[in-house]
Amino acid sequence: MSRIIRRIGASPRERGSISGAHCPDIFELNDGNFAVIGTDVTDALDDELPADAYRADYERIVMITRETLVKAKADIPDA
Repeated sequence: MSRIIRRIGASPRERGSISGAHCPDIFELNDGNFAVIGTDVTDALDDELPADAYRADYERIVMITRETLVKAKADIPDA
């Protein structure tokens, strides 16, 4: 089972989410993968996927804010 080992980038509070109502987040897992908390936009974007992009039934399209990803950039390993 995967486990979270660290947050990637700034916490939601550091990005201005005081109420906890808007909390996109990125985490590195112990197996080298990443987990993302974001808004499920599967229904809105599923038909927008390019012809060579596929989504399994158990996968969701998740949106995070640009700020969340930009602030995480320095923490994302190159390899």
